[in-house]
Amino acid sequence: MQKGELSCDPRGLIYEAYRIENIHEMSCRPIFLDWALGVPDGENSIEHIKTMLAHYEPDWPDHPMTELLRSGLDEISATKRRRRR
Repeated sequence: MQKGELSCDPRGLIYEAYRIENIHEMSCRPIFLDWALGVPDGENSIEHIKTMLAHYEPDWPDHPMTELLRSGLDEISATKRRRRR
C-alpha cells in the first residue's frame, strides 16, 4: 500500500501529518518516531528525510513536521559524525 507520493513514506505517516489541521510539534514527534522505526535496515534515513523535506518544505515551510524533519536531519547527521571519530 502506497499512501502519498513518496516511496520513503510507504505508510503515509508523514503525508498524513501534513494534512492534519492545527497539528502541534508534540503530536508530530510520535508520528516521526513511528516513521523512523519503520525505516528498513540498510536504508539511508538521512536521504529519506532530505527527500521529504524537498517535497514538503516548499509548500509547508512553517509546519511543525517540517521543523521536526529538519531537526531529525541535524540529529542523525550529528550522531553519524560522532561515530566516525
